[in-house]
Amino acid sequence: MKQLRPVGIIGTGKYVPERILTNSDLEKMVETNDEWIVSRTGIKERHIAAPGQATSDLAYEAALKALESAGMKAEELDLIIVATVTPDSAFPSTACILQDKLGAKGAAAFDLSAACSGFVYSLATATGFIQNGMYNNALVIGADTLSSITDYTDRNTCVLFGDGAGAVIVGEVPEGRGFQSFDLGAEGSGGSLLHLEAGGSRLPASHQTVDDKKHFIYMNGREVFKFAVRVMGSATERVLTKAGITKESIDLFVPHQANIRIIQSAMQRLELPPEKCVINVDKYANTSAASIPLALVEAAEQGRMKEGDTVLMVGFGGGLTWGASVLIW
Repeated sequence: MKQLRPVGIIGTGKYVPERILTNSDLEKMVETNDEWIVSRTGIKERHIAAPGQATSDLAYEAALKALESAGMKAEELDLIIVATVTPDSAFPSTACILQDKLGAKGAAAFDLSAACSGFVYSLATATGFIQNGMYNNALVIGADTLSSITDYTDRNTCVLFGDGAGAVIVGEVPEGRGFQSFDLGAEGSGGSLLHLEAGGSRLPASHQTVDDKKHFIYMNGREVFKFAVRVMGSATERVLTKAGITKESIDLFVPHQANIRIIQSAMQRLELPPEKCVINVDKYANTSAASIPLALVEAAEQGRMKEGDTVLMVGFGGGLTWGASVLIW
């Protein structure tokens, strides 16, 4: 049997827009308050894209930093995957737009849509391509501009979301390092619990869909919360079993940053102390596909991971989807 190449992360980068929207700012926009938002979500502020700033622009800035971190040039890239639910347009893909901006002429490029689980889905996809020898490296980005699909008159959702991008370069790493396992899944029956109803072939854009606010995020928060708590635990158990390690071996836990209560529930189930968990939901809110890479890259920048550390990433999102991975840093 052919030995698969060890594949891991060899470069990282992130970008968030300059504008910050605080809870105090939102108090002036909808009927809400800082205490309510923080106590229920853990969110204090979020970054918002400037007018005319699209998802490819956020992804571009993060990509430049990841390439610099890996000591690579864009022309050396074999593959670009952008995980997003807020592409610049239906087509061309945001990945193709990014390929052109970077000058990565030799790279294949496509978008992947799995909402907040998209980054882990993309890591698994890139790892497969590299392990089987089709490509030597890949630029994987989670990027979303959720402000473009958020209704800022809806107090139930507008407090939750922000914009940002996190990027990694995936490539061959030394033996014993890299991705050890993945667990991906979906419950399509729950798709209506978190969705963007209009703008596709089922319900094309019209005056009526705009008037009915069907181009904004809809979420059944209570049901999504229950799904998240359940799958964060079950996906973690499966991915650890696949990797052949125990929860005691986890050095750093990088969860999807949607809600502090969901993160705390996962930490309790794993019996992890706070110092082993990356939490930045207070600064960035839920940035969908950008959430996990923003947290991962920030942890790397802060020196919270050393060579040989076991890193657990777990996310959930619209679809409904989930994705988990174990990585030896």
